This record gives sequence, structure tokens and C-alpha cells, in this order.
Amino acid sequence: MKKNIINYYSLRYIWDLIVILTLKEIKVKYKRNLLGFFWSILNPLLLTLVFIIAFKGVLKIHINNYLLFLITGLFPWQWVTNVILSAPNILLSNASIIKKIKFPYEILPLALTLSEGIHFLLSLLVLIIIGLFYNLKPSINWLWGIPLLLLAQGILIYGLALIISSINLFFRDLERIVQVFMTMLFYLTPILYDIKHIPQKYIIFFALNPFFGIIYEWRTLLLKGYLDIKIYILYLLYSLLIFIVGLKIFRKLSKKFAEAL
Repeated sequence: MKKNIINYYSLRYIWDLIVILTLKEIKVKYKRNLLGFFWSILNPLLLTLVFIIAFKGVLKIHINNYLLFLITGLFPWQWVTNVILSAPNILLSNASIIKKIKFPYEILPLALTLSEGIHFLLSLLVLIIIGLFYNLKPSINWLWGIPLLLLAQGILIYGLALIISSINLFFRDLERIVQVFMTMLFYLTPILYDIKHIPQKYIIFFALNPFFGIIYEWRTLLLKGYLDIKIYILYLLYSLLIFIVGLKIFRKLSKKFAEAL
């Protein structure tokens, strides 16, 4: 009985810590920002405007409803970049907490992932509003498809955040490498273009990109109202693999965090 009580309070403590740190990440992000959450929406919308002018107006790319096409890729991608680019410093920025309090340090990258995930979830409301102007009606499949994609993408991002945040403590150049890598990955992910534009002989190389299937699935669900289960399962397993590797690396390196900080 005593053991069960201890486990209960341990789980309650961890849950409360996750909530507190997630809210902290949200508050810190928008501290002294008058527009608050709307900055999360404004950035991808401005990028969308630029890409529409460049690709639709200048390059004459042939994709119907290009505005919707872009934001269904840019909104989930923003969740990716906001976490991955912040991950290198998530432990450094919480150094004072790590040195004073003993707790599962894995919660810090998790709080970052969840806080940005909340912003992304709220941005879907904006997408729905914009979609109404294009006669895009919410599909009943969204009720189960969106949670499934949130799960797969959240696991993937969290796994990468664990790897990046822990290694960056010992190899500070990783932050710069990640920035360059994410810029390259942006153009290797079907955000600005449809996968139909990729030559068949190169598709296998693009598919190795962990975000390739996730972005494709978001666009398919939001624009066409269905989820390709086979692709989803493949990238869910991909996400779980990265998460397991990330967790092992993080826990192995966490023994030396105090020295590195």
C-alpha cells in the first residue's frame, strides 16, 4: 500500500512539473510581446505570402488553392522548427533549476515540445477559418486523424529535442549545425511543392527525411479528409525509433549534465 502511495505521488509530482514547465515555456516565449500568440500565426502567414508571390506569381507553379496548400505544410513545420531550433539551449536556459532541484531532466525538452504543440493546435483554428473561404469543410476524419498525427509528430520532435539538447551541452557547435541542417531540410520536405513534383528515382531519398511523411499526412488529412494509414504507421515507427534513441542518449549524457553546466 505504501509503495502505491509513493508511486501515485511521484506520478502526480511529475505531471505537475510538466504542466508548470510547459506554461513557463509559453509565458517566456511571449514575455513583453503585445501580440502574444498571434506572432505564431503571423510568421507562417507572412512566409505564405512571400512563397505565393515567388512560386505562384513568378515561377507559375501549378497547384490549386496554393494558399491552403502552403499553410497546411507551414503550420506543422513551424512546430518542428520552433522546437528543434530552441532545443540546443533548453538545458542551458534552465541551468539554475537543474543545479538546485533533482527531477527527470527529460521533462524540459518535453515541456518545450508540448508548449509549441499547443500553439500549433491553436493555429489549426486559423486554418479552418481560412479554409471556409475556399469552401473547405472540416472532415469527420479530423476527429481521429488529428490526434494521431499530433502523437506521431510530437514523439518525433521530442526524440530529436532529447538528442540535440543533451549533445549540445558537450558540443556547442551543434546549435549552428542544426540551424543549417533545418534550412536544408525545409527544402527537402514537401512544403512548397507537391510530392508529385519529385522525380520518381529520387522519391526514396526524400522519404528518408523523418518529416516527409508527417507533412504529407497533415496535408492529405486537412485538404482531402483522409489519412493514409500505411504511411502513418511507417512514420509512427520512425518516430518511435528516434524517440528511443534520443531517450537513451539523453539519459546516458544526463549523468554529466552538472559538470557541463
